[in-house]
Amino acid sequence: MTGRIIDGKAIAAELRARVADEVARVKRDHALTPGLAVVLVGHDPASEVYVRSKHTQTQAAGMASFEHKLPEDVSQADLLALIARLNRDPLVHGILVQLPLPKSLHTETIINAIDPAKDVDGLHPNNAGRSPGALPRCRRAHRSAASS
Repeated sequence: MTGRIIDGKAIAAELRARVADEVARVKRDHALTPGLAVVLVGHDPASEVYVRSKHTQTQAAGMASFEHKLPEDVSQADLLALIARLNRDPLVHGILVQLPLPKSLHTETIINAIDPAKDVDGLHPNNAGRSPGALPRCRRAHRSAASS
């Protein structure tokens, strides 16, 4: 078997264009703007760059982007309350909690608090191990936007 060189930038651009087309279709056909909420706890430089990129890419695709930056010493109860609000928010269709979380927070509890239908990372136990093709069509668009 021989290797094949691919153009990652071209493939990423094509994927972003497909996501933007799907977002435009959802807006047109359903009068709905998909919304992604990203939660960042603390000030990890790599995580801050990643979250900033998600915000930029989400908006470029025509989606609504909601950033929630919390201090490193946020209590687990306060973080869980924010996730509960995002779960109920009809403008939020996907939730991404940036990992790693500070050691004072129980990651599994936080991930499990996310509504499985809004879990864009596929980390919730109801979604873990499922391929993007196994997720509902709208969720695939959110996962693609969130992971590009």
